Amino acid sequence: MIPKELLSAVAIALTFFAFFPYIRSILNNEIKPHIFSWVTWGSTTFIVFLAQLDGGGGVGAWPIGVSGIITLYVAFLAYVKKSDITITKIDWCFFLSAMASLPFWYFTADPLWAVIILTTVDVLGFGPTVRKAYSFPYEENLVFFSLFMARNIVAIIALEYYSLTTVIFPVVIAAACLFLIVIIALRRRVLTRVV
Repeated sequence: MIPKELLSAVAIALTFFAFFPYIRSILNNEIKPHIFSWVTWGSTTFIVFLAQLDGGGGVGAWPIGVSGIITLYVAFLAYVKKSDITITKIDWCFFLSAMASLPFWYFTADPLWAVIILTTVDVLGFGPTVRKAYSFPYEENLVFFSLFMARNIVAIIALEYYSLTTVIFPVVIAAACLFLIVIIALRRRVLTRVV
């Protein structure tokens, strides 16, 4: 059996492996992340990390914590680089719904409900990026979201204790990454045929 610490280290390595080229692409103006998605993802991911620790996730929660910190850095870069300045009314709806939901985790005083609420908020954070990826599929990176899907799968295996509290976030986010990958790939195929 592979030690949980090793699996956690692999998931953290995948996190860095995914983020390094993504951040480099932002700095080179090749990728233009949507700030609303990244602020939402960074906030919720780090809070889920804390809830997973409280729920007994142990070393398997660490990749989520590392990801939360780096995700907040990407949000900062998106702001500084003015990556995506096309913010629509629907983007505001997703963002405000996500941010308005954050305080509810505090009032539940239960890690499971915190993770359910924060997972819902995180999925809402995909809204602006899905909308943008549909219109501009070449401004998103398929490899990045593929690595994140893989990272979440490895993080699940690395968990020290399996429960809804520890598993629901990485499972749902892996599925959301898969959905985004499909959208980007299909839109690229459609746009290639049109040109």
